[in-house]
Amino acid sequence: MSDQSIQHALAQLVPQGARVLDLGCGDGAMLAHLQATRGCSGYGIEIDDANVLACVKRGVNVIQLNLDEGLAMFEDASFDVVLQIDTLQHLRNAEVMLRETARVGRIGIVAFPNFAHWPNRLSVLQGRMPVTKRLPYQWYDTPNIRVGTHADLGQLAQRAGLRVVDSFGLQDGKTVRFMPNWRAGTSVYKLSR
Repeated sequence: MSDQSIQHALAQLVPQGARVLDLGCGDGAMLAHLQATRGCSGYGIEIDDANVLACVKRGVNVIQLNLDEGLAMFEDASFDVVLQIDTLQHLRNAEVMLRETARVGRIGIVAFPNFAHWPNRLSVLQGRMPVTKRLPYQWYDTPNIRVGTHADLGQLAQRAGLRVVDSFGLQDGKTVRFMPNWRAGTSVYKLSR
């Protein structure tokens, strides 16, 4: 996640001083931001060697782990918050990881590119897969193994037996509560067991 406005908006959802697990933490920017601005502590989980090194250089605690193998190393409610930001679309079994997110954390915050955002719909209507700020890859060269919509995650959370604490969209750093499936490039869900 490189968009500063998204990072700032999501950071506001994390309580001051929370113990955080950041799944698919990338270069550790979000966890470093939470440590500096919210007094948080915790760990990042990352598979990519270069990103693990970047986390270490930032002073972020990081564990190299393939999320498709699960989170068995963590006990129930080990963290106040588990973040899954721009990770869900890369995982083979999204439902299992949503359950694990809610099991390991008291609250799970999941954010991902919303494929149903109106510019994406327009692109598909014109016969092309979208390439946008939130979905920056060509269809043939994307690390995403799936795309999803704001409404899809609500349905998946229900299927996984999770409680949706809150859901909304983000567009240009602003919260979108009215028609987020249509009007927001990023979908955000707060989940619990």
